[in-house]
Amino acid sequence: MEKRQHKSLWKNTFIGLTFIFLYLPIVVIIIFSFNTSKLNILFKGFTLHWYAMVFHNYQIMSALGNSLIVGAISTLLATIIGTLGAIGMSRYRFPGKQLLDKVLYIPIVIPEVVLGIALLSIYSLASIPLSLFSLILAHVTFCIPFVVLTVRSRLIGIDKSLEEAALDLGATPLVAFIKVTLPLLLPGIISGAGFSFALSLDDVIISFFTTGPASTTFPLQVYAMVKTGITPEIDAISTVMMLVIVLVIVINAVTQVKRVKQ
Repeated sequence: MEKRQHKSLWKNTFIGLTFIFLYLPIVVIIIFSFNTSKLNILFKGFTLHWYAMVFHNYQIMSALGNSLIVGAISTLLATIIGTLGAIGMSRYRFPGKQLLDKVLYIPIVIPEVVLGIALLSIYSLASIPLSLFSLILAHVTFCIPFVVLTVRSRLIGIDKSLEEAALDLGATPLVAFIKVTLPLLLPGIISGAGFSFALSLDDVIISFFTTGPASTTFPLQVYAMVKTGITPEIDAISTVMMLVIVLVIVINAVTQVKRVKQ
């Protein structure tokens, strides 16, 4: 009995320290977003000044807008291409399928700096100027494999007999896909899209090599400000972003609970 209590104590302590390690930096950011001092060294007083200032900072808001535009477009394209790719690789046989399956993992396992330099070389050879367009292409490239793997894992758990039953009842392959397969794939598609958006939004290394000076993203703007000192404006906008994410998670959880009750 004492051994079990001892193990339980160590287990709870380890879990507690892990959560502190993960979330303490976030708590610090939230606290210093209300700091009256411009330097994030010592908390000197409470103010909402930085929340008003950040929305008048053109550089930060422009960078954030670029990140949201790139994230939204690259997520949409990667989700569509990745979903179709996952279905094609799971349902059909074609020459080179095994090779393509292995090549799919390359953007995931290779270092981001290698992928960034490779994409920059391709843009240089193809005379593609560095802009939001080149950045979107780069983000779509490294997001597609994550969508494919997420959707394929969902596709494996779907009973093929459901789609076959729809075909037997007179539905065309397209109607069976839209009304049977697609709704069953939706959780995997949403997960892949969310994963892609998160990867795109916080990417630094690949964006550094594939974007132009007029299309700076929010992570690159923060990275540039590190050299001169990060002001509480960054803490304020980061806090707002975290609150939006928490709100989306809560709304999603409440929606799922209502669906279960119905």
